[in-house]
Amino acid sequence: MSLSLSEKALAVKPSSTLAITAKAKELKAQGLDVVGFGAGEPDFNTPENICNAGIKAIQEGFTKYTPASGINELKQAISEKFKKFNNIDYKPNQIVISNGGKHSLTNVFEAILNPGDEVIIPAPYWLSYPEIVKLAGGVAVFVRGEKEQGYKVSAKQLKEATTSKTKAIVLNTPSNPTGMIYTEAELKEIGDYAVENDVYIVADEMYEYLVYNGEKHVSIASLGEEIYKRTITVSGLAKSYSMTGWRIGYTGSSEEIAKLMGSIQSHQTSNPNSIAQKAALEALTGDQTAVNMMLNEFDKRRKYMYDRINKMPYLSALEPLGAFYMFVDVEGILDKEYKGEKIGSAAKMASVLIEDYNVAVVPCADFGFDDHIRLSYAISIEQIDKGLTRIEKFLSELK
Repeated sequence: MSLSLSEKALAVKPSSTLAITAKAKELKAQGLDVVGFGAGEPDFNTPENICNAGIKAIQEGFTKYTPASGINELKQAISEKFKKFNNIDYKPNQIVISNGGKHSLTNVFEAILNPGDEVIIPAPYWLSYPEIVKLAGGVAVFVRGEKEQGYKVSAKQLKEATTSKTKAIVLNTPSNPTGMIYTEAELKEIGDYAVENDVYIVADEMYEYLVYNGEKHVSIASLGEEIYKRTITVSGLAKSYSMTGWRIGYTGSSEEIAKLMGSIQSHQTSNPNSIAQKAALEALTGDQTAVNMMLNEFDKRRKYMYDRINKMPYLSALEPLGAFYMFVDVEGILDKEYKGEKIGSAAKMASVLIEDYNVAVVPCADFGFDDHIRLSYAISIEQIDKGLTRIEKFLSELK
């Protein structure tokens, strides 16, 4: 008997960031003192008031199915948050609450794509975008934002990559992995491009609260009625509220798309976690002190890491203005040798660092830039200091 497996599933790459994080955890479990720069999650506990809301939900028996697209009171809170923070008017029936940001994106692409539809993904990109597009039957088309452009793409570049099959573009600001943010003027040009070419904008704004240096987050859907109609805004609570394991993401879109996503979700997961929805309601409507504290702490770590990296030989980074990542250009070491072997790639550098220096970094070939690594500063400043000191030692041993 010769049974075949899904070609679509076989074509999907596993997440290298999760693999690196797992490797770091495995070494720690063996008693090694590993510094993990791979994690895309804050090291803070979920704020106490949010945890208490989850406990209360359990104690009160709020542990059953909810409506497929989420409870109405949470949709109402998200609607109000969209109005106040994002300056976008999404009614509760335009909101779908899902099991995390990845699930929200999965719903989006399954709702809008037909087989062979193209989705333009600016590079560097979060490594899951092309895989989620692929699973939904779409084709990822990459447009490169060079370092000299702040790792951002222009409306002109998007237009040049557009074909009769282009269905959507992905726009991630603040960006994972670069920490860059698009300005209002840049967003307006991209929005106008989308209107002129009649394509959807999938706006991933997961890091919207994590913005520094007095910059402000601008949502592209707020920049005009025609842009709004074509935009699906994706966000969640994982990063800003340190709720990665609670798995709550959400979208704002047209009623038609929201209805489709709700239908898809009803068959795939029934509903988002009931307890986590109550915790999310408290996150959005309760005391925000912890969120501001985390933001201030990330900012201190960001400045410290940026200063240290740019004093190191062979490495350089642009100052990130959002999220909690540093996108480090390591091209300067690729021709160097370590223990008689040429480094050659960021992946080789990452392998040496984890094996010989107990430091986990993310090589970014899967993000579209094979001569860069990503460092997360969602770890304590003491850990950052220790890890960067080890990286400096590695650099000093290159020939």
